[in-house]
Amino acid sequence: MQHNNSEIKAAARVVLENNWMTAALLMLMYFILTGTFSYTIEDYWGVLLLLIILPLQYGLYSVFLYLSREDKLDMGLFLDGFKDFKRVFLTELMKNIYICLWSLLLIVPGIIKSYSYAMTEFLMLDNPNLSYDEAITESMRMMQGYKMKLFMLDLSFIGWFLLCLLTLGIGFLWLHPYVYTSHAYFYETLKNGQEPTMP
Repeated sequence: MQHNNSEIKAAARVVLENNWMTAALLMLMYFILTGTFSYTIEDYWGVLLLLIILPLQYGLYSVFLYLSREDKLDMGLFLDGFKDFKRVFLTELMKNIYICLWSLLLIVPGIIKSYSYAMTEFLMLDNPNLSYDEAITESMRMMQGYKMKLFMLDLSFIGWFLLCLLTLGIGFLWLHPYVYTSHAYFYETLKNGQEPTMP
């Protein structure tokens, strides 16, 4: 299993090599759906954002965790959040509420907490019996001592981020799968009791 951030990103690129286009199409679908519902929410019912987008966000974690393990992308997993709707909805809702509440104090505490909760969805996928509180708590435990390492992994995508801006945002269709898959490998490293390190 990969140990440092460079190896984690390299592993993500390997499994994405034959799946880039499908992954980009999946992200396009996600952006269209979330953009559509966000527009609807602004004008009509805010509840649609929570009922539709939060399970879809969970589905992305399912798709890219599976990709990291099986070397293939299963689009059907994108709807996984609706199969276990109550648990997924409550978890995503509470996770976002906690982050927002911490962010009300200061931006930095909100960012720190977001990294504490970063493994929540992966843990839920591997442990179907975990309640939302248990999944969030377990993520906090798993990320003790590793929040900065995951932050540095995300920071290493800054070049990609700038390039995406130059493409008027089109590049994000490829960047997001890269980040999600890298996070999946980061999770696998922690889950296997290995320590991700920073080059």
